[in-house]
Amino acid sequence: MAKKKVKKLKITQIRSTIDRPKKQKLTMAALGLRKIRQTVVHNDTPQIRGMIQKVSHLVTVEEFEE
Repeated sequence: MAKKKVKKLKITQIRSTIDRPKKQKLTMAALGLRKIRQTVVHNDTPQIRGMIQKVSHLVTVEEFEE
C-alpha cells in the first residue's frame, strides 16, 4: 500500500514582533518562531492555518508535500 503524502507548510518569519500586540507575539512563539529569517515546518492543519492567518503580515508560507 502506498504511503499517503502529507502536506507540510514551511513558515518563515520576515518581520519583527517588536511593537506588536501580545496575542501576535504569543502566536509567533506557538509557531516556534523567534528570530527574523527563522524557518519552521508544520503539518498543514486548520489550527496552524488559523495561526498563520493571524500573523500573515509577519511571515511567508510555502506549501510542499513530503
